[in-house]
Amino acid sequence: MHISAIYTAARHHASDMRVTLPIEELKPGMFVDSVHKQKSGAEVKIKSRGMVRDEAIIARLVANGVVELNIDFAQSDIPIPEKYQAPEVKPDTPDTKPKDKQVQDKSAKATKAQPSKDKKISLEDEFANAARQFEQHNKQLQMLYGNLTTGMQVDMTLINDISQEIVGSVLRNTNAMAILTRIKDKEGFNWRHMINCAILVTVFAKYLGLGKKVIEQMAIGAMLHDVGHTKIPQGIIDKNGPLNKLEMKTMQRHVAQSLGLTRDAPGITPLMLDMIVSHHERLDGSGYPRRLQGMQISKAARIMAIVDVYEGMTAERPHRDGDEPLVALRYLLANKAQFDPVLVQHFIKCIGVHPVGTIVKLSNERLAIVLEGNRGAPTAPKVRVFYNTKHMHHITAKDIDLNEQDKIKIASTVRPLDYQINLSRLLKDHLLV
Repeated sequence: MHISAIYTAARHHASDMRVTLPIEELKPGMFVDSVHKQKSGAEVKIKSRGMVRDEAIIARLVANGVVELNIDFAQSDIPIPEKYQAPEVKPDTPDTKPKDKQVQDKSAKATKAQPSKDKKISLEDEFANAARQFEQHNKQLQMLYGNLTTGMQVDMTLINDISQEIVGSVLRNTNAMAILTRIKDKEGFNWRHMINCAILVTVFAKYLGLGKKVIEQMAIGAMLHDVGHTKIPQGIIDKNGPLNKLEMKTMQRHVAQSLGLTRDAPGITPLMLDMIVSHHERLDGSGYPRRLQGMQISKAARIMAIVDVYEGMTAERPHRDGDEPLVALRYLLANKAQFDPVLVQHFIKCIGVHPVGTIVKLSNERLAIVLEGNRGAPTAPKVRVFYNTKHMHHITAKDIDLNEQDKIKIASTVRPLDYQINLSRLLKDHLLV
């Protein structure tokens, strides 16, 4: 839920989605960042922060004289209450105070002064920009990855610039960057995993309604979450088959290596570090490195865990083909004890059973590329038909909304190479205007 302002009832910092609210409005599922106010004379000083799991915690806070708390809704499991959402800006009324009007005028000027780069635009209009950035980002991250393996420090300026461009593109059009994550490269998994996770986390965070500043932090956290892989032998990362105990221990050390590379980096935030340190934690306590359980794992880390596994399973690697998205989604669904089942359901609705950029075979013997999902019908996206499989040739492109078709259904997903299709070229042929 996007929040842009808050009034006297709560002090809302849009940059981190914090709200100050009275103890009477505290509910399980809210994440307490700090205590804002206690009754005068209260001896106990509450210093801890964390998730409110039940009413007993609330009762304890009341008993300790807590009056107001600062709630961080970026890490909460429930949305910001409707009463604290910013109302729409209304025209001035006759009884508007001069001071209020000045504030409104300043706000309006600030809004006009904002760059229009995040204004929502069509897929075709954004795709050229996204494709250019995606190619450039991959080259830059490939170089950065190589530099890190030789002992250099993380270039946070580059990481920040790339994440800003990803977030800007996704906010302008959700699908342009997301489509590009479907382009596979067996030799480029290390750096492509960085950029693809950043894109998918941004798309998912936008879908969940998180604020832009939080999304920007999460994009950086996603890009850096596995940076410690640069310190792990490549043979272990690329191994075709299960790791033995010694190899697994070595692999798990990448979390500590990632922390060491980023902990003191300029601009790093607690949210980013939490995603880096905790994305291998699992709800049932089977994860690492701290074997956290349930609500001990932040929402950001649970989001990162889902995206990391999904992207890792669907990616191409030197010694194995990537799984189809449906296989990865079924895996996440089947492991409810490990992955937040509510967030998994949201993730499926966000990216669709057949994500954008996927080639599908239709029941009428045509191939089509998925261009846009239907939120209410994950199995019936909007597609562009381009190929006749019966006669084995390209046809005049035609857009179809499968949710409005009774006869045409998706029969299966298709690997582009099965029909000698270069996905990158196909996307440029159909989406560059």
